Amino acid sequence: MTRCAIYTRKSTDEGLEQEFNSLDAQRESAEAYIASQRAEGWTVVPDRYDDGGYSGGDMERPALDRLLRDINDDKVDCVVVYKVDRLSRSLLDFAKIMETFDRHGISFVSVTQQFNTTHSMGRLTLNILLSFAQFEREIIGERIRDKLAAQARKGKWTGGVPILGYDVDRSSPSPKLVVNAKEAARVREMFRMYLQEASLLPVVKELARRGWGNKHRVTRKGHELGSRPFDKATLYQLLTNPTYTGKRKFKDELFAGEHEAIIEQDLFDKVQQQLKANGRSGGAEVRNKYGALLRGLLRCKGCNSAMAHTFCRGKTQNAYRYYRCIHSIKNGRGACSIGLLPAATIEQVVVEEIRCLARDETLLNQVLDDADAAIGGELAVARRERDDVRREIARDHKELQQLVTGGATAAEITRRMADLHTSTRNGAGI
Repeated sequence: MTRCAIYTRKSTDEGLEQEFNSLDAQRESAEAYIASQRAEGWTVVPDRYDDGGYSGGDMERPALDRLLRDINDDKVDCVVVYKVDRLSRSLLDFAKIMETFDRHGISFVSVTQQFNTTHSMGRLTLNILLSFAQFEREIIGERIRDKLAAQARKGKWTGGVPILGYDVDRSSPSPKLVVNAKEAARVREMFRMYLQEASLLPVVKELARRGWGNKHRVTRKGHELGSRPFDKATLYQLLTNPTYTGKRKFKDELFAGEHEAIIEQDLFDKVQQQLKANGRSGGAEVRNKYGALLRGLLRCKGCNSAMAHTFCRGKTQNAYRYYRCIHSIKNGRGACSIGLLPAATIEQVVVEEIRCLARDETLLNQVLDDADAAIGGELAVARRERDDVRREIARDHKELQQLVTGGATAAEITRRMADLHTSTRNGAGI
């Protein structure tokens, strides 16, 4: 008896939900071939080895792994596939698989490509067929990369998972990114929070307190993904994404995108400068972990260099804080006539001076004017968010009209209308 294992594969998961899909068609052809060899004692093993949605360019496939384990356990005598490239599209990987087959005395059969691997001519034919399969895969990959590069140069969306702040509008033949008003408001707040805190960790903690997570989405099969809490890595990735400025990045190049910007270029540049500074020094909390009020503000009157915060411990192990001229730190005490300034004393003097300034009516009026200007800026942001919501609602209503007048099925119309109505209600409630 020859125990035959049927291996099937499909590169994408499109159509696998159908009652009779490509994997079933491959298996049916293989079963028919094995049935024709029943007189030789061929029989099908009950286990199925189906890899749906896995590329043939590598060996990271669960069903293939299970097949190789069963071969090592002497449960299989022959492997049957519909075509050679179903097993692998890589010549190197295929050589490894065939080495395993030879070591265990496993026969290999392709239903649509008749050859015998027991002699040299059959193995040569097999290698030639596989070389063409690998060549075809590489050509397809090059074409896809060229197409993505051309789309990026035109500023179009090149596919993938949409980021927080944007949704994908698929109502037109060419899908594009559109602003999600609610998420866009959160993204703007994250950029402002980081500039205020000058450190990633406090922003992460505040986002966790507010319950703000990353992009939430629902797949075509109804699976909900995303909404995971931010950490330092994911927040850094968001803050450095040029897509928010209306650009598209492809490899190391930036192109003007056709989508609307969420973040102004000036704000984005300030955040990048702050991130770069923190990358060298470890962040605001690390740079000023002793809470020096005048750190980075106090300058030496004698040599006009910055004064650094330092401390020393006395015999009682109490820490005494000081401000000292950086010039004297680098070149010795004799380099500057100004000595050590007691930190607590100079900080108290500055605090008292600020309290006196708080009673200055002219200064108070200037502060009020600045507050009015800040409120005006916040109102402008609120109006922009309102306009985003209005555009999003109008877009949803337009898609509703297209569904009603288009040729979609009743089930598709019902499901999409429910999603759009939910989106409309959420948008109107912002």
